[in-house]
Amino acid sequence: MASLEHLQEDLSPEEAKRLIDSGDADLVDVREPREHEAGRIEGDKLVPIAELTAAAQDMDTDRPILFYCRSGVRSSMATQAFRASGYKAFNLAGGIVAWVGQGLPIVPEGGTIADA
Repeated sequence: MASLEHLQEDLSPEEAKRLIDSGDADLVDVREPREHEAGRIEGDKLVPIAELTAAAQDMDTDRPILFYCRSGVRSSMATQAFRASGYKAFNLAGGIVAWVGQGLPIVPEGGTIADA
């Protein structure tokens, strides 16, 4: 696993892509199902923010988690809560809006960013 000690809590889209591409983190979308269906980052797992507390028991505390949402607000709250509970959690700063803004891909092909 790549060293993550140098990474800040909020990752730029480019830093997040490197982490995702390395395979060294779980990617979690905390948006609602309709947002997820409209367009998402490939390889993610949908866990709506209201379900995160229940899902936490099934998440590996030793494996980094990269949270994202539409603009980074919901995922920032998730990141802070998980970090406070001992997880190696990171937030995609600016959310999927920033991701797409940097020209990074989403699925399905022709996918869109749904309104929150």
